[in-house]
Amino acid sequence: MIKNVLAFVSLFASFQLQAQNIDKADNQEPNGGNAITISISKFDLVNGNSFFEEAEDLEKKGDFNEALTLFGKAAFEYNAVKNFNLYGQAIIKMSNMHYMLGRFTDAEQILLNVALKNYSKLGSKSGLMNTYGLLGKVYLANNKSTQSMWFYTQQGMLAKQLKSNNSYLESVLGIVQVKIKKKDFTLALRDLKTAEWFANSVKITNFKGQIRDAREIIANKTSTKTGSK
Repeated sequence: MIKNVLAFVSLFASFQLQAQNIDKADNQEPNGGNAITISISKFDLVNGNSFFEEAEDLEKKGDFNEALTLFGKAAFEYNAVKNFNLYGQAIIKMSNMHYMLGRFTDAEQILLNVALKNYSKLGSKSGLMNTYGLLGKVYLANNKSTQSMWFYTQQGMLAKQLKSNNSYLESVLGIVQVKIKKKDFTLALRDLKTAEWFANSVKITNFKGQIRDAREIIANKTSTKTGSK
């Protein structure tokens, strides 16, 4: 518990520093301590990478609490060197650890208050697209279907702009799951057929399992509904 609190403190402290670092980046003195700054920056980046790699190992082992703490430390180090792409990756990982631990509200808050703001400042459409997809998943798990649908839709729109076929399929299949939860089985099946057609047209096969599972769920739900009449 204490480690989780520390991770949160590091996270939000680093986010507050992020805005200051971005504003100060163009106003630093050209002279005075450059060698020391470079040395510290390299050291912080190495620390960040070390924390991140260790956290990923823990994630693979299913130790999500410890991984969360280390992803938080990595985020703090990346923010210190103003590497906001890596900072965003660490933040996304933190939210996913909360998701895996069933703490959906915590995952939601990190994505909304930190990840989206970070990628908006960077102007990263791919970062926003991935964050939207994660928000769709988190809101769905937290039984917030309307919000989930909206974020999956935003993910799909950006995926089309970026021509990211995998992300587009993720968004469509996410919407299918939302409609299944809302018991809109006819609309869910229609979207599922769209996803299947698109996957075949672009020759993507890694979603076959998800498509098959969704089709089975819809078939079971509709047959049960028909049988109960």
